[in-house]
Amino acid sequence: MKLFRLLKITHTLAAYRLTNLIGGRGINFFSLINILSPFGKKGLRHMSDGQRVRGALESLGPIFIKLGQTLSTRPDLIPAEIAQALEKLQDDVEPISWEQAKGVVKDQLTEDLLQQFASVEEQALASASIAQVHAATLQNGDAVVIKVLRPGIGKKIEKDVRLMHALASLAKKHLNPGVQVDPTEIVQEFEKTIYDELDLQREAANASVLKKNFAGSKDLYIPTIYWDLTKEKVMVQERIHGISIKDFDGLKAAGINLEKLAEKGIKIFYTQVFRDNFFHADMHPGNIFISRDNPEDPKILLLDFGICGSLPKGHRVDLANNFMAFFKQDYRRVAELHIESGWVPADTNLEDLEAATRTICEPYMAKPIEEISFGEVMLKTFQMAKRFKLIVQPELILLQKTLLNIEGLGRQLYPQLDIWQLSEPILRDIMRDHYGPQQSMEKVKENLPKWIEQAAEAPMLLHQLLSQQVKPLPRHLKLEQQAAEQAKLRAAQQDRLALLAVGGVISTTLLYALDDAARWFNFAPNSALLTGALTAVLWWKSWRR
Repeated sequence: MKLFRLLKITHTLAAYRLTNLIGGRGINFFSLINILSPFGKKGLRHMSDGQRVRGALESLGPIFIKLGQTLSTRPDLIPAEIAQALEKLQDDVEPISWEQAKGVVKDQLTEDLLQQFASVEEQALASASIAQVHAATLQNGDAVVIKVLRPGIGKKIEKDVRLMHALASLAKKHLNPGVQVDPTEIVQEFEKTIYDELDLQREAANASVLKKNFAGSKDLYIPTIYWDLTKEKVMVQERIHGISIKDFDGLKAAGINLEKLAEKGIKIFYTQVFRDNFFHADMHPGNIFISRDNPEDPKILLLDFGICGSLPKGHRVDLANNFMAFFKQDYRRVAELHIESGWVPADTNLEDLEAATRTICEPYMAKPIEEISFGEVMLKTFQMAKRFKLIVQPELILLQKTLLNIEGLGRQLYPQLDIWQLSEPILRDIMRDHYGPQQSMEKVKENLPKWIEQAAEAPMLLHQLLSQQVKPLPRHLKLEQQAAEQAKLRAAQQDRLALLAVGGVISTTLLYALDDAARWFNFAPNSALLTGALTAVLWWKSWRR
């Protein structure tokens, strides 16, 4: 079976002449593969490189379609023209029968849980490469949907991924030295994404977090998860009813305020990323519906939470500061932030990076979204990244994917939207509310009881540090060794005193700054004075040593 699948893959690669795209060195192994399909695919002459890659992946089935969707967001790994062609991959896959899906449901749920379903529609509502969805009704009358993983999809993916790794390693050996694409890196990137989508409990947890983050929101609604009926391969959630955001005519007929809708999409993106640090990273049109309830103030309904992202600690603020500098057209600050954040090497020439950033961004300022291509901006950014050795974080790739989806939706909904003018105040308000002085003071007050408790142990720790005795050195050491050891001990003692002095400065500053909090905890008025005096003594002793 493995051999048959391998032959199928190699035959398809040969039929679309993908082997000719990467060239070879030494013995051209791929010329042998072309023997499997001597005439090639019909109409091949009129296909671009991107169309050939897309056609081959579609022919190889759901797993390779998913690979193409992943690669469409990585123009840093593959040529830009191919990445753009892969964006057009369709997510419509032939559904399996309800009998097959029901077998998975019965395997995952106990008989008592199965009895909770009053009825199930056998015709699938939607079918994707990994799972499909069926409408159902519970005994209590709740309308729900059942998401079911395709039977055996895990094993199929595992087999195909192993074959992909083998083919990628083989292709890498035969690549021309000048080719920048690393096939093994492409497969590794795909593998990380695909396995996360095979656990529906993980997807349900993502949905639950988003629902909590937007509880009571007038902008976004997340369906409720039925946890008792959700397992690794089956997920049951509330069924929502709305207009698909792809149905542009339907939105107009319902009187949906498209300008307001576009603005809400931008606001939701910034809120997820910079307020919550947890964002839906698969916001393509098939996952977005619009409620009919309030056309003038429409609410967005989200589905499919298999791919969500968050930024590492510190990166969220770094990214927000980059956005704000970009909105202000302060390209020098953008360059400085890239260096300070460690996204480019520390020895990067600041003026060169500033000039490159200005060259990319300036043409797009003060333009409505209909005249802006985020995809083009991203491609230029990746080209700049290669020049300046920019470290592209995987989390930023998910953000890029989300931005590209928003661009496409914005173009359709309200092309005249001024995305820069709208974005700056939204992001500024989020940063002020969650990272401003008031929020910092709240965190200080929150931690103050813990610091006071730890401060009670400070005198004992201070006594232990200052009373440490220098142990006598062994007699057999030479005078030079003795002097060196004593110097190290003196240096260590000096470091301890300096460290205590720094702690004293911090304590003194806090006592002065938190006047109200100090009175609340019944501190004496001269507490800051006492800590300041102790700090001065510690600095003096450190300086003498």
